[in-house]
Amino acid sequence: MSIVSIAREDIRQLKPYASARAIAGMAPVTLNANESPFLSPADPGLGLNRYPDPQPGELVQRVASLFELAPEQVLVGRGSDEGIDLILRAFCRAGQDAMVQCPPTFGMYAIAARIQGAGIVDVPLISDTFKLDETGVLAACDEQPVKVVFLCSPNNPTGNAIDLDTVARICESLAGRALVVVDEAYGDFCDTPGAVTLLQRFDNLAVLRTLSKAYALAGLRCGLVLSHPEVISLLLRILAPYPVPAQTADVVLRALGEAQRREQQKVVSVLIDSRDNLFKQLKNIKIVEKVWPSEGNFLLFRVAQGHDLWRYLADQQVLVRDVSHYPGLDNCLRVSVGAAHENARFLSLLEDYRP
Repeated sequence: MSIVSIAREDIRQLKPYASARAIAGMAPVTLNANESPFLSPADPGLGLNRYPDPQPGELVQRVASLFELAPEQVLVGRGSDEGIDLILRAFCRAGQDAMVQCPPTFGMYAIAARIQGAGIVDVPLISDTFKLDETGVLAACDEQPVKVVFLCSPNNPTGNAIDLDTVARICESLAGRALVVVDEAYGDFCDTPGAVTLLQRFDNLAVLRTLSKAYALAGLRCGLVLSHPEVISLLLRILAPYPVPAQTADVVLRALGEAQRREQQKVVSVLIDSRDNLFKQLKNIKIVEKVWPSEGNFLLFRVAQGHDLWRYLADQQVLVRDVSHYPGLDNCLRVSVGAAHENARFLSLLEDYRP
């Protein structure tokens, strides 16, 4: 049974909006989209008077080649957040279906679920180690009408990754019952293979990737959903007509070029080294009670009074994330790995801090 059969029937039957560009593409004379025939005075010659391709073909092909997938397995959207929202809207009926998340984890899963009216089932990570409770996830899916399971790897804000054998077992156990979504926003900082390598085995798996982190393009808002062609086709039914601005597609295409990716990998290597060095230094600071190892571009650490330290750092114009309101993260802060001078300033303030 196809995983799409568990999606909302009204979405499966929906006739999607056919945008002018999707129907006919570009032609020498385009009079089908009510566009202006003239460039805006603010347009530096980019042709922004015309709508962009809804799913830029060259970009989709580049992404597919990068991940060794078929183009039909790729959806390009506005960051991973759009992918999360699309999946919940496509698979969860308001007031009837639920999703599973494993807190402490990325907050947008729950927000998108509440907007959709989907139930939220929390299966907390195992205390202190933050290891995934695989048995608990599967039990939750047996007990409630769960249609989507979100797994964040490396997890935000704890930084630990989920091994692929665990992901594979969960996909296999939930075949035909739930879509397993592995959010790999920080996957480029992890030295183990990503869940993309499992896509050919499981039609109930979707992987989220983003250009915001390792590719340093947060301002472009470009994210990817990688999944079975039928899942991508379903999501495209409810995707906004023109989600990828032309300038975004152009920049991302350049960023995914072979030479640019080699250069960006050098930057990622620098960040990984900086992360590991920051981890060692945090462990030696007196006020830090614990710091957890991370496979992302951030570190989670605990102090005696987390919010007080957060306020002190903010007053000194150094911003970190106060995550002490997350379950199991009392008095914890999350710090992103910055440039060398930013890391040095942060560490210096911690050394000088007197509660």
